[in-house]
Amino acid sequence: MITPRGLLLDFGGVISVSLFERHRETEAALGLRAGSLGWLGPIAPETDALWQAMQREELTEREYWARRAAELGTAAGESGWDVQTLMQRVRQSDPAAVVRPEMRQLIAAARTQGLRLGILSNDLQLFYGAEFLARMAVTEQFDAVIDATHTGVLKPDARAYAHAVEQMRLAAGEILFVDDQFRNIAGAVRAGMQTQQFELRDIPGSFAAIRARLRLAIA
Repeated sequence: MITPRGLLLDFGGVISVSLFERHRETEAALGLRAGSLGWLGPIAPETDALWQAMQREELTEREYWARRAAELGTAAGESGWDVQTLMQRVRQSDPAAVVRPEMRQLIAAARTQGLRLGILSNDLQLFYGAEFLARMAVTEQFDAVIDATHTGVLKPDARAYAHAVEQMRLAAGEILFVDDQFRNIAGAVRAGMQTQQFELRDIPGSFAAIRARLRLAIA
């Protein structure tokens, strides 16, 4: 296996801290009882029947988060929440604060090493909003940003990966794709990419694995 010349990252949960990791902050922000949010998605699938249904492709990721947004809005005593409302209410107002510090280091090291960088997201603008993203400086570090909000093609559709390969201007086998969902990793494997699953149950280990695959040295 060749050393990758490009790094293609999912956004939610990989570049950004996932909502699953911030349940306690979400409860505090919405005035909910501590410990009331028990659904943990990929961290503990057994706690989250809705997540399991999504993995079986009985609903889309957008449908999953739309239902969670509606649930949280109801719990907060409000109605009509969509995902963007959810993100605005529970994320910090500073766009830079949603990005993992370890990812900032990794991105900087990858750029220093001359790797091409890309984002392949199903819902970047749909979830965060154009104004929020315009203030998110980390996206300026990437050579290509492929967002299904605009393309209409969701992972794990083969067309999503083909479009990313085209935008990255590399062969598929030269790209390391990182995502926190196995079904999206499987799609990248079918597309001929190198892959690394971002394991939310072992975030330090995930970063170590990516650095090793890219042969990056981070002080």
